[in-house]
Amino acid sequence: MNHFSKQDLHLDKNDPRAIRKAIRAGKITGETSGLGSAYVQGNLAILPADLAMDFMRYCQRNPKPCPLVGVSETGDPMLPTLGKDIDIRTDIPSYNVYRNGELVDTTREITNLWRDDFVTFVIGCSFSFEQALINEGIPLNHWEYDLTVSMYITNMETTPAGRFSGGTVVSMRPMTPRNAIRAVEVTSRFPHTHGSPVHLGDPAQIGIDDIMKPDWGDPQEFMDNQIPVFWACGVTPQNAIRQAKPEICITHTPGSMLITDLPAQLDSRLDD
Repeated sequence: MNHFSKQDLHLDKNDPRAIRKAIRAGKITGETSGLGSAYVQGNLAILPADLAMDFMRYCQRNPKPCPLVGVSETGDPMLPTLGKDIDIRTDIPSYNVYRNGELVDTTREITNLWRDDFVTFVIGCSFSFEQALINEGIPLNHWEYDLTVSMYITNMETTPAGRFSGGTVVSMRPMTPRNAIRAVEVTSRFPHTHGSPVHLGDPAQIGIDDIMKPDWGDPQEFMDNQIPVFWACGVTPQNAIRQAKPEICITHTPGSMLITDLPAQLDSRLDD
């Protein structure tokens, strides 16, 4: 759920630099769905350099849930390929801190935790294609009711790399069957932010016992003839990190993303 009023913020919610400035100032502390809708949003994983190569291999072997859009230099908190002013220590609304695979803290900035051996990985987020769905007339329940998208751990195993392994995490959006088919067409144009869905319909087939009990995010009500539509999710690395148990790892809090300056290419509508 958003921890601010988008209407009350005196900024252009389509200007990524203005949004990052507001995040740095603590004016945005919740989820980023609906902000910077013309730009790529990214999930975050920060790891010590001795694990960076294994994690990069993990992402390369699992491009659907872990599409890499940026990697930092060792020890450098700046990400100039994603935005000239991005400082990864302050530019995400909320961070999770893991030690030995256990979540030990959630914090608004990580300047005091930064180390010279840290490597930052930014992984494309499905928030990047949500405006494209809206543009095609496909409503999103979590936008309408100001919820955080539902996320679940599945029985779809990722391909291991070094210490990193585990089930794919998916995000879920309720849709009518007609809109679900359209959504497949729309989101297939966004391969760097998870692309088309990995599953439609019965959640039990991918190991989800109760659709109303997500592992992250908010439960969503189903309306009319809506079915669950599942996309691979960039929270997948957080599940892998819990199993790899690095001595320290920093991620985004699910729903609170890095908004980059990379265009999401949302202006191309599909032909009817």
